[in-house]
Amino acid sequence: MVVGGKVKKPGKRGRKPAKIDLKAKLERSRQSARECRARKKLRYQYLEELVSSRERAICALREELEMYKQWCMAMDQGKIPSEIKALLTGEEQSKSQQNSSRHMKAGKTDANSNSCEYHEFIFRGAC
Repeated sequence: MVVGGKVKKPGKRGRKPAKIDLKAKLERSRQSARECRARKKLRYQYLEELVSSRERAICALREELEMYKQWCMAMDQGKIPSEIKALLTGEEQSKSQQNSSRHMKAGKTDANSNSCEYHEFIFRGAC
């Protein structure tokens, strides 16, 4: 049969299958399976580590939340927890140092800023 100046043989179309050694093909398949299992194992190890770290973070956040709840209950009873007192005294000392240096530079006082920052701290950090 002649088509477009080329002689074509009747029969199967497409590429002729190359005679690949069956043993080599099986070995490549085994190697690919080994690599796939190794990748899967690494992926699962990574995911297990990720889950473990997230669980630790959740536990830490739960403990922190419980601490804040206790602080709020104490403040509702009119008591100020020692931790908050320590934070406030440390914050007040650093603010007084900042204010004194700020007053020297600016030459004016800002009395309302301390009370606003105090309330922001209480509302953000404690409850």
